[in-house]
Amino acid sequence: MSDKQDKPTVEVEKKKPSRAKKPADAATAAPVAAEATEAKAEKKAAPRRAGKVTGIADVSAALKAPKAEVASNEQGVRSHIDAQGRAIATGRRKDATARVWLKRGSGKITVNGRTQEVYFARPVLRMIISQPLAVVQRLGQYDLTVNVSGGGLSGQAGAVRHGLSRALTYMEPELRGILKKMGFLTRDSRVVERKKYGQPKARKAFQFSKR
Repeated sequence: MSDKQDKPTVEVEKKKPSRAKKPADAATAAPVAAEATEAKAEKKAAPRRAGKVTGIADVSAALKAPKAEVASNEQGVRSHIDAQGRAIATGRRKDATARVWLKRGSGKITVNGRTQEVYFARPVLRMIISQPLAVVQRLGQYDLTVNVSGGGLSGQAGAVRHGLSRALTYMEPELRGILKKMGFLTRDSRVVERKKYGQPKARKAFQFSKR
């Protein structure tokens, strides 16, 4: 006889779980239905995502957007006019910066507390300043007060012209086209080139000696 005895095997039938859902009690079904209704209501009341057109209201809002931008641009132009009705602008040229106040008047120009004939003694510099007014035919119609600093007289005259041109566009926006065409609204980016090491100036070089 063998030491190991054969043990009788017992087969147990496994019951498969039924897929049929148990009927919910009436007491628990009511709160579940109420929660589902609240969830649907919150989903309908949720705000629309920005930039996503989902209905006629969004289409009408999108059509009104350019008008809002125009209004904001007009507000920006108005912000350059102070309480006294003066247009304020800043002009730059080379190392010079000019702060310009423009108002209706008889054509008086004051630069750093002095008349332009005293501050800009050279006629060429005074001609540069009056160029924007001459182009738009506004000579003798505006008074100009300027605070300018930095650079030399030539750069300062260019800065005043730049600031005056910008101030004119704030006072009369319809003048922007002709001033832009003449190039008075463009900031001249030309500045002095830096000195290089090993050289006396930006481009100049010391005399070369072969021996």
